[in-house]
Amino acid sequence: MAIGVLLKQVPDTTAKIGVSGGRVDESAVSKWSMSPYDEYALESALKLKESGGGDVVAITCGPARAGKMLTDAAAVGADTLMHVQIDSHDSIDSTQIQSILAAALERAGCNVVFCGKQAADTNGGSTGPGVAMLMGASCVSHVSEVSADAGGYLALRASSGGDERVHVSAPCVFAFDKGSEELRRPNVRGIMMAKKKVIETVSPEDLGVSMGESRVTVVSHSPPPEKPPGQKFEGADSVATVVSKLRDEANVI
Repeated sequence: MAIGVLLKQVPDTTAKIGVSGGRVDESAVSKWSMSPYDEYALESALKLKESGGGDVVAITCGPARAGKMLTDAAAVGADTLMHVQIDSHDSIDSTQIQSILAAALERAGCNVVFCGKQAADTNGGSTGPGVAMLMGASCVSHVSEVSADAGGYLALRASSGGDERVHVSAPCVFAFDKGSEELRRPNVRGIMMAKKKVIETVSPEDLGVSMGESRVTVVSHSPPPEKPPGQKFEGADSVATVVSKLRDEANVI
């Protein structure tokens, strides 16, 4: 059995994001990383593999630079790597991406899929449910843990009434929230082996996906407004002023 893990490369949370000409300047992003929720999905897939759950297939859809993320996934234990290469996510909408990923999963023979609940750059949250619909699969979201159980899978997820356990059978998609264990770090042997790992690079056309026209057009990107400068008060004479600002401006008392 193959466990598909959907990964997305996003700007690192510490990277400075600049906007030029109404678009995020990707060429100026200093560091790209795996989306944090995808890291929890990959770690859980590796644990399931270690318990006898099958091989882990890491799949991404993105530009050429995303290949490094797949090599990083191989360094911690991913068995098979697939890169659906497209120039930019801005040129296609979320439903097109879901069609591409569903076709890639079918090509890899994956009927159990792990992914993050949302990407750190767009926060869309539609990939897991959308892929599940195209696969005709069950979808469990906000998952923190998955284990094999009685011919199916048992997922731990948060709900409004507390944590709950959900049992599903394949085909199924699990969209991960923050889990209890972060993605393991690669060892030297894993890094060396990952350098030799072959990445299967395909196009949407290779997967039989007709892209068509995107139904979403990004008008422009813009940075958030700058925060106003802080205010500093010293001495006992400022107490009344501080209390007034906390009550009337900050609304905290």
